[in-house]
Amino acid sequence: MALIQRRWVAVHLDLDIQGHTNLVFSIAAAAENRMLDEQLNFSVDGQPIVATELVDARGTRLHSFVSERGTMTVDYSVAIDGRADPADTDQLDLVTFLRPSRYCESDSLTPMARAEFRGLSGYVLVQAVADWVFERLAYVSGSSLPTDGATRTILSRQGVCRDFAHVTIALLRALDVPARMVAVYAPGLSPMDFHAVTEAWVDGQWWVVDSTRLAPRQSLVRISTGRDAADTAWLTSNWTDLGVNSMLVTATADELPYDDHYARVQLG
Repeated sequence: MALIQRRWVAVHLDLDIQGHTNLVFSIAAAAENRMLDEQLNFSVDGQPIVATELVDARGTRLHSFVSERGTMTVDYSVAIDGRADPADTDQLDLVTFLRPSRYCESDSLTPMARAEFRGLSGYVLVQAVADWVFERLAYVSGSSLPTDGATRTILSRQGVCRDFAHVTIALLRALDVPARMVAVYAPGLSPMDFHAVTEAWVDGQWWVVDSTRLAPRQSLVRISTGRDAADTAWLTSNWTDLGVNSMLVTATADELPYDDHYARVQLG
């Protein structure tokens, strides 16, 4: 398996801010990454804005500020050097990531999950769930609503990366495997965008699975980690509406590895 030595990620955003608005961005690489030459700039109508950085217990870096009406430009870029060491996990995390959540209705899906995956355990179970999601859902851009959870995605049999992750997480939690969503930059993804994958807790470690199989897991760069999309959205706004005029995400690596989807991989 090739070792990723260097990755480069960037995002450019043009937003239409329609009034006095509170904004929280989650586009910076997580604190665990080994970062070089990081740049993050916000401006409204050409005037720079200083953001406050907040870092949560899992290393997610949020950038928060209040903006007035105008055209906002956001530019972020960073080089990631090598692979990060796995962060510590406490018992509270494992409790949190076993519970049902807004988009991952594991309690509703428990009877189906137990019938479908009876007799499986450990990483064999994790792989079986990821295979099931990959084989039964169609990846269709624009096919889901922002409010869709795992149950509705299973019924519609289609979705995008966040929907694939929600179904994977919900089924794993229904089977007593702690699971969480990770927003990532994904070198090799086509078309390029922000991406969402799953981490599952097995044998005392978090292992990353991508039920879409759209990018090699070894090249992923963690942005944010949480229960589901409610915790990992790239932007949260309050008070006034805004529009996204354009968004350009890029992610490259010095070498894209072959990803054996049946091998265990840690996100780093």
